[in-house]
Parts: sequence; C-alpha cells; structure tokens
Amino acid sequence: MRRPTFDLDVLRTFVTGVEFNSFAKAADRLGRSTSAVSAQLKKLEAQVGTPVLAKSGRGLVLTPVGETLLSHARRLLELNDSIFQTLHESQAAGTIRLGLQEDFGEHFLSDILRRFVQTYPRVSLEVKIARNVELLALVESGGLDLALTWDTGYMSPYATRLGETQMHWIGARDTPLLTALDDSPLPLIMFDAPCVLRSAATQALDCAQIPWRIALTSPSVGGIWAAVAAGLGLTLRTRIGLPSHLTVVSGLPAVPSLGYVLHRGGDDPTPATQQLAALIKTSLQEQAFSFAVTK
Repeated sequence: MRRPTFDLDVLRTFVTGVEFNSFAKAADRLGRSTSAVSAQLKKLEAQVGTPVLAKSGRGLVLTPVGETLLSHARRLLELNDSIFQTLHESQAAGTIRLGLQEDFGEHFLSDILRRFVQTYPRVSLEVKIARNVELLALVESGGLDLALTWDTGYMSPYATRLGETQMHWIGARDTPLLTALDDSPLPLIMFDAPCVLRSAATQALDCAQIPWRIALTSPSVGGIWAAVAAGLGLTLRTRIGLPSHLTVVSGLPAVPSLGYVLHRGGDDPTPATQQLAALIKTSLQEQAFSFAVTK
C-alpha cells in the first residue's frame, strides 16, 4: 500500500487549531485565511482516510483517530523544529574562548577543531595554550568559556572531572637509563613550580628515599621532551603526546594517575560551547581507549 507523506504545514494547522480550541484563531495565528485552514483540514482527512474531527454542539472535538494523530503530529513538529533550530544555530556566528594545558593543546587540538568546524563553520575559536595556574585564573575572571586542565584539587563552580590518565617516568630510547645507584641525585627535567607533575615526581622519590635534583626547567612541554631526548635527565608526564623517540622508564617509584577537568566559564553555555565540550570529552575517551589497547 502506498503511504502518503504528511504535509507538515497541514499538521501544524491541525495542532494549532486543537490547542487554541478554535481553527479561526489558528488561522489568525498562522497568517492564513479560514478558507485555507478549512482546505488544509479536508486534505488531512483525505490523507488519513477518516474524519479526525467531529461536531459537538457548536464546536468540534477530536475523533479517536484524531487523538492518535494529534500525538504523532506533535512529535513530528517537535522533531522538525528541533532540526531547524540545530541547523540555524550551526550557522550562527560568534567566538568561543578555549584554554588548554599544553599536553592537550599539542595532541588534541587539531582533531577537536576539525570536528567542531563541521558543525559550526562560522564560529571562531580563540585558543589559549597555557599552564594550569594561568588557565584557572582566566576561568575565574571570565576570560575563558572552556578550559581543559589537570586536576590539581581545585574545582571551579562549573567544572566536570572527565577522567584520568596514568603518569609515567619518561626517558630517551637511545640513552642509557639514568639511575641513582651510585648515590648521585637523579636528574629531573620539569616545569617550574608550581606544577602538579613536578610535585608528584619529587614526592614519589622522597618517599622512596631516592635523591634527586632539578637538572633543567622548561616553560614548554616541547622543551622538556627535547631535554629528555638529549639525555639530560628523566621527566614525569603522561603518555599524552609522548614522542616516539622517548619511552616509559621502569624501575622507579610508582606514581598515581592524574585526573583532567573541563571548566566552564558560566552556567549558561551556548549550543556551540556545549558541542565543543562534548567533542573534548569524546576525544579524551578515544585517547584513553587507544592507550588501553596498546598496553
């Protein structure tokens, strides 16, 4: 049996007339003449194959088929309006200010941007790559709409802990393992304090009674990777963005996992901001899965 395709304009007229309990009012609301509304209702009943309205005194009431149709018509119109709203919002211009800790900025940014622009091609992004302290200060001052940081124990008013990743001791693949067996302090390559990974490294070594020294500090992750590759020492990082010429080093004190948190700048994010937050979460979940598979 050939199934007819319902006209959404006709369904909207039907639903509006029922909700106003007057098709004359519906005609006025929809900017149509009463004769046009009457023609639409006749078309609808012809498609359904049975009356959807019946006379009751001086008015009209829904037939049982009409009641069923009303429920489905409302759902169809809601879906239609939702699709239109989503497409309209995707074309809206604007700017989102995104802050990322450098590990995430190097590894996730291109993938997130590629996915985001497919849905919101006209929304501009202002990306700030910085360390936790600066990012959290910008969130507090309203300078960022979203910020992805390491979990330092501070939770802003609109923060969500997305997950965690394991910290590892990292060294160069082609450099002999640096140890403290000769009682020389273990050379470390770190960020300046305060740094959550630096604190975790020194605390673990102190608990294991392994002497250490800061051999080099760098303001960037790239600088840390370069110093480790040069054999100047070891560092403590996660596997996020780990270069292929560096490797996880065993035989040193165990360290805990490190959480990551997504901070929002307010309680009423735009649809584009919500979409970007969802993409960040998805990207992190995919990365966590890939780490689990390659272990």
